[in-house]
Amino acid sequence: MIITDTHTHLYSEQFDEDRNEMVQRAINAGVSRFFIPAIDSTYLNAMLDLEKKFPNNTFLMMGLHPTHVKENVAKELAFVKEWLDKRNFYAVGEIGIDLYWDKTFLKQQQLAFKTQIEWAKEKNLPIIIHCRDAFNEIFEVLEEMKGDKLFGIFHCFTGNLEQAKKAISYNMKLGIGGVVTFKNGKIDQFLNKIPLEHIVLETDAPYLAPTPFRGKRNESSYITKVLDKLADIYNLSPQEIAEITTQNSKNIFGI
Repeated sequence: MIITDTHTHLYSEQFDEDRNEMVQRAINAGVSRFFIPAIDSTYLNAMLDLEKKFPNNTFLMMGLHPTHVKENVAKELAFVKEWLDKRNFYAVGEIGIDLYWDKTFLKQQQLAFKTQIEWAKEKNLPIIIHCRDAFNEIFEVLEEMKGDKLFGIFHCFTGNLEQAKKAISYNMKLGIGGVVTFKNGKIDQFLNKIPLEHIVLETDAPYLAPTPFRGKRNESSYITKVLDKLADIYNLSPQEIAEITTQNSKNIFGI
């Protein structure tokens, strides 16, 4: 059984004490494919180190996270473009709009989002969308940028059924993680109305640990809790869920 974690920050400082053991626990649990989103320029060296340590398992993305869009946005975007032109990445991400913490840089977030979508289209790469308190703003940009070359993953999807269908209409898979196991997560109530071909698995480790680890540090091995929950929701075996969602990830990332 091959399980794919389509979104995990394995380079996070929270793993500095036990990174190798944590990755090995995930591999032992059947998770052998880790897709690694970028945040900003300060994390690149840690990402490259991770790739060197686990070259057969880690697949890097490049992008500027919306919560890191600040006064130096032009410099950070130039860094993203430089690296996208320099070497191979598997996606442009994570990118998007986040209005939960701060709305000061909304215009800059929108511009950064659009700019990075354009680069993804030019390079035929998927985008990985970060959306927090910003569904309307995200959909406004996707409507403007839609087309055959727009595709990717709506990471950490926490919307309703209507928003799920809308995301899918823009060629997005839904990234489903720990929230689906929460009692108040709500997405488990309608997910069976979404065909499994539109779903990929993720952890967003070290964040959003699934039940029964909620509130603790998340890690990629915990994706099996998400897998089991989806097996219940879709009335399929964990093996079938793993197989279908891994194939979905291959369709998105091309590997």
